[in-house]
Amino acid sequence: MSKTTIAVIAAVSAGAGAAATAAMYTMRKPEATTTTTTTTTTTTTSAAATRLPSAPAVPVPASQVFSTQTTSAPVSAAPPPLALPASSTILSAPVNPAGLFEYGFSGPTADLATRQALISSFDRRTRNPHWVAEHITPASLGMRDGDRKNSAFLEDPTIPDKFQAKLKDYFRSGYDRGHQVPAADCKWSQKAMDETFYLSNMCPQVGEGFNRDYWAHFEDFCRRLTYRYPSVRVVTGPLYLPKRDPQDNKWYVKYEVIGNPPNVAVPTHFYKVIYAEEQAAPGGKVALGAFVLPNAAIPNEKPLSDFEVPLEAVERASGLEFASKLPVSRRKRLCAETNCSIVVKEYADRQKAFAKK
Repeated sequence: MSKTTIAVIAAVSAGAGAAATAAMYTMRKPEATTTTTTTTTTTTTSAAATRLPSAPAVPVPASQVFSTQTTSAPVSAAPPPLALPASSTILSAPVNPAGLFEYGFSGPTADLATRQALISSFDRRTRNPHWVAEHITPASLGMRDGDRKNSAFLEDPTIPDKFQAKLKDYFRSGYDRGHQVPAADCKWSQKAMDETFYLSNMCPQVGEGFNRDYWAHFEDFCRRLTYRYPSVRVVTGPLYLPKRDPQDNKWYVKYEVIGNPPNVAVPTHFYKVIYAEEQAAPGGKVALGAFVLPNAAIPNEKPLSDFEVPLEAVERASGLEFASKLPVSRRKRLCAETNCSIVVKEYADRQKAFAKK
């Protein structure tokens, strides 16, 4: 029995729902015509400590499953375009499903926003972003032209009103309006910082122990990467992971929805995919790191490396692709290149004033 199989069985037997999910996503063999290592690039992106009782399980550490990753396969070529049916076939068909589009296209539609400090894709169904991409550099972090005291949370007017997340949805919900691209990354411009306060850059996040604590330390980790790397790109977004029900032993995706009427989904987990570029010019090495954290209070003693997962685990869980155009020869593993650990800072007291529900 392989180490990978043992890891999956161990995760399942321990009742680690999300852990087994991530392992399962990672272990699935791709289609015969695809390669195993590649995954999108947007030019944007141990021993487990004791969890708090309310915290959902998290994916197995990458160290348990990285051995299953193939690292030498080339990037596969794009599949050939689908062949269209012959015109005679179309003319002879007794139906025309495409006639529906005379009345409009049903979707789904992802609202893409390009702003000064971020690019985002919005999910109208969950009222949360699919992903939000940012770019951090030593120069951007060295500027101090923005102050979050001058910013305010706003509904995003670029999204149709009936699909918007609303300020009232968060009111007394028990959740913080959790930035996906943090305001602290955008102090180089007041306008850039203001744009991080659109609700299209937010998801409902547990406040104490997560958004105002461990998640904030994780964001600080991303900024500290600029001490070593001249260019850091980060893609952040929500996940809705299945969990095994102990009653019937089946897997279910279950999450809360807040608002009146209920509009905004509460993610079970969040991911960050980090691209730490060794040089700003094209062609350099890129240290990749993928992390999945539960939307729950996390003890500050918990090692960040426990939340590292294979990139493919995030792809399978999110339906997205990362670094598909990045050749294997240019890839490195972030946590093998640098110390993946948080530095605990007392963010909570400072942020309580900005965490009104």
